[in-house]
Amino acid sequence: MDLAPSPPLKKLVILLHAARPDQPDTCQMPFVYAMTAAAMEVEVEMHFTGQSVRLLIEGVSRDIPSGAQQQKTLYDNMQDAAQLGVRFLACSMALQEHVGADEVKIAEFGGAAGAATLIMRSLDPEWRMLNF
Repeated sequence: MDLAPSPPLKKLVILLHAARPDQPDTCQMPFVYAMTAAAMEVEVEMHFTGQSVRLLIEGVSRDIPSGAQQQKTLYDNMQDAAQLGVRFLACSMALQEHVGADEVKIAEFGGAAGAATLIMRSLDPEWRMLNF
């Protein structure tokens, strides 16, 4: 009988649906969790749905302070998360609904991922999910 401990899970998907630019106090914590997990060598994907996809538009997150005590913006923290390897993915339907054809996405944007991708992550025993 093998009594060796099973390897730790090292994959995390963070779903953003309530984090919205028009409610800045909802935006910071998902990125804090993402950076923390990535610093712990966890593979992290952030999936933006609904109006949270607006955070992926050039200039939007630059106007959101990261907190009253910090000099950084939300975009600074998004860049830090991306440098740690966090991937930013957006719901295809949300992009069509909430992003204009002429709007430019941030350089850190990793592409579209639909509902099926998120469902597959949630069903995969190697992945865990946080919801914001």
